Amino acid sequence: MKEFLVELTTTVPEGTDPAEVDRIRAAERVRAAELAAQGHLFRLWRPVGELRSIGVWCADDEAELREKVLGTLPLWRWMTAVITPLQSHPNDPGRAN
Repeated sequence: MKEFLVELTTTVPEGTDPAEVDRIRAAERVRAAELAAQGHLFRLWRPVGELRSIGVWCADDEAELREKVLGTLPLWRWMTAVITPLQSHPNDPGRAN
């Protein structure tokens, strides 16, 4: 699998019932855990004070990442994604030889 740096920004439409947002966010936690267990979600961070996330995700290619991984997130319909394919750097201290 290939690694991708993914920046996700979620914008909940105005007027959305807060109870519905809470329900979808709870489903998002469950789905993220499933994707982590499947090896698709490697790391996830939230910049301090911001409503976006930055993560390292894994998939065979960008199409699979968009359609079969990120596209299965319950919040996906309200997300925008910036996806950057990654490759190992020769000076990465964690790089496998």
